[in-house]
Amino acid sequence: MRILLVEDEESIRDVVKLNLEMEDYEVVTISNGKEVIKTWKGEHFDLLILDVMLPEVDGFQICEQIRLTDMETPILMLTAKDSAADRITGLKKGADDYLTKPFNLEELLLRVQKLIRRSSKTPSTSPEIYNFGTNSINFLTYNAKGNQGNFTLTKKEAMLLKLLIDRKDEVVSRQQILQSVWGYDVYPSTRTIDNFILSFRKYFEEDPKTPIYFKSVRGVGYKFSEQPQN
Repeated sequence: MRILLVEDEESIRDVVKLNLEMEDYEVVTISNGKEVIKTWKGEHFDLLILDVMLPEVDGFQICEQIRLTDMETPILMLTAKDSAADRITGLKKGADDYLTKPFNLEELLLRVQKLIRRSSKTPSTSPEIYNFGTNSINFLTYNAKGNQGNFTLTKKEAMLLKLLIDRKDEVVSRQQILQSVWGYDVYPSTRTIDNFILSFRKYFEEDPKTPIYFKSVRGVGYKFSEQPQN
């Protein structure tokens, strides 16, 4: 089993890596948040151990971005923050478990074992499908059904849709969209996002000029909602 360990504190990283390797895991380590997504996309991992406080890009942002395309691989978050709000934030972003520093190494190993066992025993056998109104989206195959019938989404369309739907009834800023969907190095113009939203309205709204589901919030970003807004 391969584990990606993301931790910027060298002493913790080395100790955790050594103990995981003693349990016969193959461990790849990263110390900078900005490098994680590239490594994640380029290699296969069975588990991600992710520190929250990282240089350049924090663990919450990384977790959220990974979950746009990978809903199955377990994520265990490590953090020095012990507040309920931070634990809830991590879980909302898609983490499967949460361990607060300083932690007991035996407990960490047990949690790792449990997450990997659970993941391997219960692989996803059905696609993740989201329905709203008469519309349907399959986030694994990118197949969708809209007001003009069946069609196939592009990967970027599916990622942006999932981000908006995961944050249903919340305003998602353009900056958050750019970071999560396009990454941290290449930023398209905000007009690109506008065009995506216009496409979503054509796909899924009965009247694209009077949208119910995909709302613009002037000067901030966009919001997905299933309920009409007055």
